[in-house]
Amino acid sequence: MGEFELLQRIRQRLPQPDPRVRLDSGDDAAISAPGGATATSVDALIDGVHFRREWSSLPQTGAKALAVALSDLAAMGAETGEAYVVLGVPPDLDEEGCIELLDGMARMAAETGTTLAGGDVTRAPALTLAVTVVGHAESADDFVTRAGAQPGDVLAVTGELGGAAAGLLLLEGAGSSRSSFHPHSGRNDDRERLLIARQLEPRARLEAGRALAAGGATAMIDLSDGLGGDAGHLATASGVGLLIDAAALPIAAGVAEVAAAAGRDPIEPATSGGEDYELLAALPPELLAAATAALARQGEAGLTRIGEAIAGGGVEIRLPDGGLLEPRGFDQLG
Repeated sequence: MGEFELLQRIRQRLPQPDPRVRLDSGDDAAISAPGGATATSVDALIDGVHFRREWSSLPQTGAKALAVALSDLAAMGAETGEAYVVLGVPPDLDEEGCIELLDGMARMAAETGTTLAGGDVTRAPALTLAVTVVGHAESADDFVTRAGAQPGDVLAVTGELGGAAAGLLLLEGAGSSRSSFHPHSGRNDDRERLLIARQLEPRARLEAGRALAAGGATAMIDLSDGLGGDAGHLATASGVGLLIDAAALPIAAGVAEVAAAAGRDPIEPATSGGEDYELLAALPPELLAAATAALARQGEAGLTRIGEAIAGGGVEIRLPDGGLLEPRGFDQLG
């Protein structure tokens, strides 16, 4: 496999660029003329750390790498723009495998209106995808950061929680009562397949993020590292405390059963598991109904009120019995 031949094959398969991109993949650098304001984020997936090749197909891996990077743009309420990809190729991945990987990413790019504008290819000891994404808005003030929540705001979350963490337990063989469980077996029930899909095939809530931004969200964050940990980031950035009602959390079907089979607290996947890539938003209470309706009109994930922002700091997750659950999340270096 030659680097330049591979790059040429990749370029031939990329979707058409956005009009804001004047020069895309194939030169020393891409050129864009976006106007307005841009938001830029970088994410990386490494085999053995963020995924395992025996669990994920190559197209799934490519699509996931772009989706998780775009989730950061969703949390800003940004429009999708360009993506730049560094592909680290291990010795056991051939040219056809690289093309499969990029095909999955290209499909996700087409579905989300993202231009794959450039990147690099290099040898690596493990399959690595580092993705830089650029989002757009007419003004920098149109972006929603983590830092705007005010005491009295309500907290709301899109979609359902815990599915990705439960899917990971199933993939690890710890969340099924059946000794013959296999992640890609046709014998797995529909609920298990849905939970595994939440882990292997995440989606960025881009439309929901834009609707929440337009609907007056004061702060947002995507739930990549777990509700407890990510809520803490929002609380710190905004200088407020967050009260979360555990009984109000929209937990995906089957999560409690999978957690129990793995010997875990049934609420743990939803509060600290991570990789749900849902959005946690703070909004003035009078705007919540309109924001909920806006998401419903899009056919997007639902919006559930789960708590409120208060004066002070930190995060409290209140259990139905009145106790408190320690807010925890995934630490990349932990």
